[in-house]
Parts: sequence; C-alpha cells; structure tokens
Amino acid sequence: MIKKLALGAIVLASSLFASGEVNVYSHRHYDSDKLLFKTFEEKTGIKVNVVTAKAEELVSKLAIEGANTPADILITADIGNLYEAKDRKLLQTVESKTLEENIPYHLRDDKKEWFGLTKRARVFVYNPAKVNPADLSDYLSLTDAKFKGKVITRSSTNAYNKSLLASIIANHGETKALEFTKGLVANFSYDPKGSDRDQIRAVAAGDADIAIVNTYYLGVMLNGKDQKDIDIANSVKIFFPAQKTTGTHINISGAGVTLHAKNKENAIKLIEFLSSSEAQAIFAEGNHEYPVNPKVKASGTVVAWGTFKEDNIALNEIGKNTKKAVEIATEGNWK
Repeated sequence: MIKKLALGAIVLASSLFASGEVNVYSHRHYDSDKLLFKTFEEKTGIKVNVVTAKAEELVSKLAIEGANTPADILITADIGNLYEAKDRKLLQTVESKTLEENIPYHLRDDKKEWFGLTKRARVFVYNPAKVNPADLSDYLSLTDAKFKGKVITRSSTNAYNKSLLASIIANHGETKALEFTKGLVANFSYDPKGSDRDQIRAVAAGDADIAIVNTYYLGVMLNGKDQKDIDIANSVKIFFPAQKTTGTHINISGAGVTLHAKNKENAIKLIEFLSSSEAQAIFAEGNHEYPVNPKVKASGTVVAWGTFKEDNIALNEIGKNTKKAVEIATEGNWK
C-alpha cells in the first residue's frame, strides 16, 4: 500500500497496520523499491505497508507520533537525514550478523542504528569540448579562476550538497570549507536552480561547462525512454574528484528500525533482505546506484564509468557537520 502525502496530511491510524506485517516510512520513490517490497512479501508472506513523503516530514512524523507510531522502519536518502533521526533518538540498535557481513563498516552506524542500502557518488559532469579533465582534481579545483562563470550545481539547501560540504568540513576543516564555498559561488554560471538532471541538461546545452551531480541521475537518464535525455547524457563526461586525496564523496540511502517498532523482527528481516545479493542487484540495475554489498556488481552503465577511489570517512562524521555546513553555505552566499 503506497501513500504519498505531505506532513499536514500524514495522519494514518495505527489500525491500518496489522500484526504480521512490516510498516515502512520511506523517502524513496523508485520502481526498484516497489519490486523489492513485492519480492520480500512473496518470499516471506510478510506484508509490507509503505508511507512515502519527504525525509524531513517523515522524521518529524516519527518524533510527533512517539510511542504511538505505526512505523517499524525509516528508509531515506542522504546521511544527513539518517543522522538526524539517530540524533533525535528515533532509531534503535539492531544486532544482525547478516547486516554486518553484507554492509561495510563505514556504511553503517557504529551504534548499529542505521544501515546503508545504496551508494551515490557526488561527481563532476563536464562538457568534453570545453573542459580538459587534466584541469580537474578535487572539489576545491572548481574554485580556480579558470572556471569563472562555468560551474553549476543545486542549491546549498539540497541534502546532497549539504552532505558534500559537511564532508569537506570533516576532511579539511571549516576554513577550507568556507574557501570552497566562496570560490564555488564566484565561479557559478548563474544562481543555483533545478535538479541534478537539470544541471546535466544545462551543461549539454552550453549554459555551463561543469556541474556537480550524483552519479545515479546520469545513469537513469542514459537508460530512460526520453531519447533527448539519452543523447544529452551521452554528450557529457564524468570526472571522479579527489582521487589523489580523500576520494570521491559518497552518500547513501539507508534504513533503520524505529525506536518504537511494533514489528521489530519483521523489520530486521526486511532490512537484511534489502542488503542481500538478490536485492542489491535489483537496486543496482533498477536505479543505477552503487550497491553497498561488495559481492554485488554495479549495473553495466555504471561499470562503464570505471573504478574510482571512494571517500571512506565514517558517515556519522558527515552527519555531525551538516548544521555547520548550512552555516558556512550561508556565510559564503551559496544560495
């Protein structure tokens, strides 16, 4: 049962959720997830009920509902959202050898309250006719004067950019993060607007030369039904930043069992299933995200981009710096 609703309308009686089921609050909205929930139901006989909304709405909903929440699992994109749920004490510890075996340590909470399910790399997409990749290196390379008027990305309020800036704080300190922010803003082609797909389209159209985007958006465009978007995605190139230093920033989608879960055992079974090789392959092929399970290969599209060094910093360190990232973005006038 999929319900899409805003915070003001998220009023769902506990009676809708029967025992023997598992109840999910999810920020994700992909066909791959629907297929995975259906597959889990067929394998286990456990019915999966899903409420979808924006991450901040779901986290607030959990906090408001408290012990009366029907939710057993929170699934959301971005480490910042998972960390906020953890910080607000909305999740609980899960003991699972399966999850520890399937998910690398740096992609799960050290207190076992959340677990990564998919990875997204935050990369540069560039116009190969206008940019020499030899001029690119780490994220701070985009502040070079040679790129003045040539760079675009989403708003600083976007979760992915907040986490990117938080990762720069965690790796390099606040001074460097502010330097990056001011330099990036100075090199913008125009004020931030639109989605990651819009950034890719703008680079292909010649409105900018370089954009900061998540990899899976490009993968989805390359494998979509819109021929124009396919052509656009084929016309640009990917650059993986920071290969000689920290590695490319990695963000995740992840899940945690809610503090007041009524169906904890079923919740753990579902998250374990989502970390399995079978489920990870569906995530990878369906949405072109990187699997967290090291036994599973990425989709053919993603594999074709090549291997790269990932930033393996503990993701909670990024979560801890998200509020500071907002302050620095404001100070640096990143709209």
